[in-house]
Parts: sequence; C-alpha cells; structure tokens
Amino acid sequence: MTKVVHVAVGVILRDQQYFLTKRLANAHQGGKWEFPGGKVENNETAAQALYRELQEEIAIDVLSCQPLIEISHDYGDKKVHLDVYLVEHFQLEPIAQEGQQSAWFSLAELEELDFPEANKAIIEKLKEK
Repeated sequence: MTKVVHVAVGVILRDQQYFLTKRLANAHQGGKWEFPGGKVENNETAAQALYRELQEEIAIDVLSCQPLIEISHDYGDKKVHLDVYLVEHFQLEPIAQEGQQSAWFSLAELEELDFPEANKAIIEKLKEK
C-alpha cells in the first residue's frame, strides 16, 4: 500500500498576487510551480505545520490563516493529502530559502503555469472566490 504524505500548503495572497515557489529539479514533480508548504509531522496539526514550514521555506511569520480546501491526490508513485490554507496576514517578505525560484503572480497568470496535478484544484477554488 502506498503511504499518504500529509502536506500543509499556504496560498499566500497580497494585493491580488499569489506567492509561489518552483520545485527543485531533483524533487518529486520537480521543475513545477507550487504553493509553498511541507509535510505535517506526527506531533503537530496541519496549521502548526504550515506556520513552521512557511518560516523554514520562505522565512515569513504567519499571523493568521483560514482553511481553503482539502485535496487528496494519487500520483501513482505517491499519494498526497493537502490541507490548504489561505494566508493573507503575515510578517516579513517571502524569500525562498532552499535555492528555488520564487515570484508573485496574478490569478490569471496562475492558469498559465505548470503545477503538480494536485495543485490545480487550488487554482479552481481561487477562481470561485
């Protein structure tokens, strides 16, 4: 049975722009853009993981967040369960800490980018708002 990786994801929004990072080439789904986040550890909630991961990955302090969508996706070689949060209140300027590309994009621009399949439901949800 394939293990399910539980991931906390942050949709970081400021002035109608979304902050994304690009997965490193050697990572699963490498070279694709994504909303930042990371694995939920055994001893933490998804929200706690989000705060920790966004601090580690893009050096921001989340002040508050709200649940946006939950997504389960099977890539064949890996299954993921994403707890996705909208993050509009944060401190510091997001900067990728692991050598990956990062940038701000409008909602229209998101539709033109290459995302992992599981992330596409996030974009659909944002278009509904």
